Amino acid sequence: MITNKQKQQLKKIAHSSDILKINIGKEVLDKDVIKNIDNSFNTRELIKISFLKSALDNCDKNTLIIDLTSHLKCEVVQTIGNTMLIYRPNDKLKDHIILEK
Repeated sequence: MITNKQKQQLKKIAHSSDILKINIGKEVLDKDVIKNIDNSFNTRELIKISFLKSALDNCDKNTLIIDLTSHLKCEVVQTIGNTMLIYRPNDKLKDHIILEK
């Protein structure tokens, strides 16, 4: 689990760099969407996910967040509205994020 200080560090990195943004719509969290997000963690550690209105018509946002983070084994850094920032460390990356302790 990451600390509040580490979350602040990750928010700064996300704000200052170009990170991947994924939109989740009416297909919600099917196997292909989860697989695509999981594959994205092979090339980056921070991903921004936006839930479109069509996704929220069928499911509760908090339920979607819990399902997504449990499938991907990642941490929620921040949620603002229908957008969330998730983090999963990957030591194999050249530009690996080193979090403060």
